[in-house]
Amino acid sequence: MSRFSQPDPELTHRLTRRGMLGVAAGATAAALLGAAAPATAATGTTSAATGTALGAKGRGRPVLPPGRLGIQLYSLRDKVSTLGFGPVFAELEKYGYDEVEFAGYTQGSAGPITLAQLKRLARSHGLNPIGSHVGYYSDDPNAYTFAQNLTKVLDDAQALGLKHIGTASGPFRYGSTVDAWKRAAEEFNTYGAAAKARGMKFYQHNHSEEFGFATDNPKVRLYDVLLKETDPDLVHLEMDIYWAYVGQFRFSKRPDGTPAPFEPLDYVLRQPDRYPLFHVKDGESDPSNPYGYRMTDVGDGDIDYQRFISAVTRLRGHRMAHHWQAEHDNPAESFTFARRSSAHLHSLREKC
Repeated sequence: MSRFSQPDPELTHRLTRRGMLGVAAGATAAALLGAAAPATAATGTTSAATGTALGAKGRGRPVLPPGRLGIQLYSLRDKVSTLGFGPVFAELEKYGYDEVEFAGYTQGSAGPITLAQLKRLARSHGLNPIGSHVGYYSDDPNAYTFAQNLTKVLDDAQALGLKHIGTASGPFRYGSTVDAWKRAAEEFNTYGAAAKARGMKFYQHNHSEEFGFATDNPKVRLYDVLLKETDPDLVHLEMDIYWAYVGQFRFSKRPDGTPAPFEPLDYVLRQPDRYPLFHVKDGESDPSNPYGYRMTDVGDGDIDYQRFISAVTRLRGHRMAHHWQAEHDNPAESFTFARRSSAHLHSLREKC
């Protein structure tokens, strides 16, 4: 049986800070459960009988590729810890999800579960375990991180049948200089080579700070160092689209005030093979907020997912090449978030 990752100090700090961005979005748990039976027809989730999206808007092709909607289980950590994976997976199946991305393999207070049981449980609800977040490093030599226990991390991922195994920690282990990120990139290449040898892809999930500038060369964006110094055959990226747009808001000017605009989508369109996974997270624009957005359920914010997903899936050979994981760091009610986010994404249609 595996455990939750030991906390990475840098990651823990970010998760705590980004929790301040959560906003109320959704009905109460009682209202959700009361509407559970008719929810599928009402919310635009996929019909098991027909395989089509119900309640969809318009007549164009669905923006979301079939079988590619997942959810990061961090968004449902409260339900996993109190109810266990089984009831959570049953709800996700009802809402039309196809995949799950893990943020730990235990059930908290809901009791122990083995990796074999977890894999079977997910599959029994039609959910494909697609990836997992694990810490990058720790000062504890026994920590469940890539740096401290790479073999164990990969053993567990392989036992679950994962095709992707990654970290939500930024490459800040050695600092924010160009050389510090080159050093971290070398380690990422090592993890990527070990994962590839087992038939998996290693990936890094961004927050907004990765789009900042090197402290020793403010003309250099750190994210560009990561892309340049990692082997594209070994190190992949999971773009958290929300945090990328927060990065755009925060870092479209260099420290000296000179313009340095960028478009998150352009990174993907230039190297689509490097982005097998995405986090679909929404935010309401708020220039008064230091992050530029307030996090919302998917569909309640201002990020144009019809445009973003369509641009990626329209690339030749890329319709089915990516996985789209809904996420909210601190939803007001996590089942409501999952239901409404699935409904919105299934409703999107490409413009004719």
